[in-house]
Amino acid sequence: MQSLASVLSKLPGNQRAAHPKNEAEMEEHAMWVLRWLAVEGNSNWLLIFDNVDQYSSTPTESGDGYDVSEFFPVADHGSIIITTRLARLKELGEFHPVRRLASEEAVRLLFKSSGHKMRGNERGVATDADSINLADRLDGLPLAIVIAGSFISNTGVSFARYLQIYEESWRDLQSITEPHRHYSNGNILTTWMITYSEIQKVDPFAVKLLFLLSYFHNRDIWVGLIRCGLKSSNTPDWFRTVASNEIRFLTTVRTLVNFSLIETKEANGYYMHPVVQDWCRHGFSEIDEGDKDKLKTIALASVGHAVSLDSEIEYWVLQRRLLPHATQMLAVLESGWPIPQDPSVLQAVYQLGHLYSNQGKLKEAELMYQWALMGQEKTLDLDHPSTLLTVHSLGNVYSDQGRLEKAELMYQQALAGYAKILTTYEKTLGPDHMETVRIVHDLGDLYQDQGKLEEAETMYRRALTKYSELLGPDHPHALTTVNWLGNLYSDQDRLKEAGTMYQQALTGYTKTMGPDHTFTLGAVLCLGNLYQDQGKLNEAEIMYQKALLGYEKALGPDHTSTLATIHCLGNLFKDQDKWREAEIMYQRALTGREKVLGPDHKSTLTTASRLGTLYTDQQKLKEAEAMYRRALSGFEMALGRDHTFTLAVIGYLGNVYRGQCKLEEAEEMYNQALAGYEKALGPDHTSTLTAVDCLGNLYRDQGKLKDAELMYRRALAGREKALGLDHLSTLATVNNLGNIYSDQGKLKDAERMYQRALAGREKELGPDHRDTLLVADTLYSLATKSVVKTHRKHSPQRIINRLGYSTNMLLTPHPLVLATRRSDQPPKQEEEHEVD
Repeated sequence: MQSLASVLSKLPGNQRAAHPKNEAEMEEHAMWVLRWLAVEGNSNWLLIFDNVDQYSSTPTESGDGYDVSEFFPVADHGSIIITTRLARLKELGEFHPVRRLASEEAVRLLFKSSGHKMRGNERGVATDADSINLADRLDGLPLAIVIAGSFISNTGVSFARYLQIYEESWRDLQSITEPHRHYSNGNILTTWMITYSEIQKVDPFAVKLLFLLSYFHNRDIWVGLIRCGLKSSNTPDWFRTVASNEIRFLTTVRTLVNFSLIETKEANGYYMHPVVQDWCRHGFSEIDEGDKDKLKTIALASVGHAVSLDSEIEYWVLQRRLLPHATQMLAVLESGWPIPQDPSVLQAVYQLGHLYSNQGKLKEAELMYQWALMGQEKTLDLDHPSTLLTVHSLGNVYSDQGRLEKAELMYQQALAGYAKILTTYEKTLGPDHMETVRIVHDLGDLYQDQGKLEEAETMYRRALTKYSELLGPDHPHALTTVNWLGNLYSDQDRLKEAGTMYQQALTGYTKTMGPDHTFTLGAVLCLGNLYQDQGKLNEAEIMYQKALLGYEKALGPDHTSTLATIHCLGNLFKDQDKWREAEIMYQRALTGREKVLGPDHKSTLTTASRLGTLYTDQQKLKEAEAMYRRALSGFEMALGRDHTFTLAVIGYLGNVYRGQCKLEEAEEMYNQALAGYEKALGPDHTSTLTAVDCLGNLYRDQGKLKDAELMYRRALAGREKALGLDHLSTLATVNNLGNIYSDQGKLKDAERMYQRALAGREKELGPDHRDTLLVADTLYSLATKSVVKTHRKHSPQRIINRLGYSTNMLLTPHPLVLATRRSDQPPKQEEEHEVD
């Protein structure tokens, strides 16, 4: 009324007093103005109702709600604009939502309001990173940008410093800043107070929900996410009232949408402006710390309990959607906020650790598991299944980080607890209860992690039988056990049995979960590893490429599973002598692992070591030495001088020195590796025997044939005992003994060794495998010295065609050639394959 009445004195021909004497006269003046606007032909006017923050289509008892249309002129001409946060006013006319400023526009406004001169490129786009960061943080909200510009103009601080103050002292900063020009609602602290008061009258629960939403990531909030907070056992009554009924929840959310405090998005999501979030968290003084703690607890429970099971279809899609919210929760926990000691909340924290672990974010996973474990040890028994599961998961993270001593401590603690629980469960729940079976399977995992393979097989077999009986053979639980059995058999070089398990798992996963599920891709990757071990390199490449394509699509190019597959492809290309392709894969894996895991992570150093092996094969010995030294330095720092990974790299360095004809340095490396293995693993361990075999190779290079023969005999006896007569490593030593006998002129003994090696490799690898053909070639070479029986199916021309070089090539005694002979190389160490 006052605003309309004030216009009367400015109308042409007005004879009335400029200032009304009373309320009745003021209303009369206002009506004169409305009648004048309605005069026929008088259409050149614009009437603006600015910041309408109250509305009611019917009179209210309190009188604080009104219908703004009552103040429209009775005419069908002229123009009216209403600015408001009340979305429901769109029924009065054409609706034009005022969106946030685009990034470039926001930066220009920031420079204009701060008085700074903008530096830009040829298109006039700002290039100053600090101004862009500040404008992005304020997310295009003009009021916040102008207030920032005003503060910067008045104080002379930089854009970067303002952003720092904004993050550290939000409320203090806003309380002393105003925009240059008059703004009727004052600064940001008071901007939404009137709206808040109106919402409080309409729906008090909507106000509580608004403050709850401020603890989530602002860009993608959805109904199902919030309702997961109901899984927490101790939530406020108002939240249960709102969230337990979806219609009630949507009605409450609509109140916030109607007041423009949140926006609707596609895919049933909502957006909340970050400055509104800042106001809710820091600028609103009427909510106490106790209520804030309750809101944080609900948010934490909602995000944690929303994490889906890995067995669900496309679980990774939801996990990626949850990651920004998990980051918000991580920031809350890192601020020192005490986690409520409630089992359901601690379970949510554990599941956030699982989320981060699945995404290859090991540091974040470690923090979540540690927080969950600290709470569970206080609120639950130390041998409670939830506590032990967290201990086991934390051990897996330590193992993935290469912190093997800490991992071992976790595994031992979990193992003792699980064994105790299993005994209890078998008595109280029975052997067929699902919880009992789960413990059996987890025990199998622990035994395998500790290298207790026989015990692991017993547990897996027992779990598989029960899962198949209770759930069916194609249930994900049963198939996971099948796949782990395949890994176990692969570790034991029981390759045929491993292949049966992998095929069964792959068929079952494809049927029940689809070809693109990460469980299916894991089985594909395992099959690729198996085919490579069996020398079926073309089949292995098909599996690896399929796994890589699937992982890149599901998890992204930088996920640890994707990078592990790339590393495996590097191994494969190396075995195929595709050295350029292998180097590209290794370099890609190395770059990705440096970025995701860090330069000193076990997997990063493993890739560096494999690059060294590739360079050795290419006789790029300087590059190989550089890679090995990098890997050696990292392993020594992370694992110690006596760790088996470190000793393996020492052995590889010995190979490089041998290739460089630095035989004394090579001998020093081999002896150092041998001593370390004997101390760490014992004299009969396969890694120890590998070092013995390498020393035999070196002594042969030095012409010390008796010493070489002694080494080979020791290696052969140990491998026959540990691995069996027909194991590939055993056959490699048999072939080496054949070389020594040939050098000594003991041709019959040499023939006997070569024939045994050939028969064994034909059996294990097939007649056309490269290693089989190499032995056949050696036999034909020996035939030039004496009468030697050869296999008819291995004709000289067939060998030449398959291997691509002439026979007798491998008789060259130069160390550079000998270093490339597969029979002279140590079997691949622990890092050969990386299975998801």
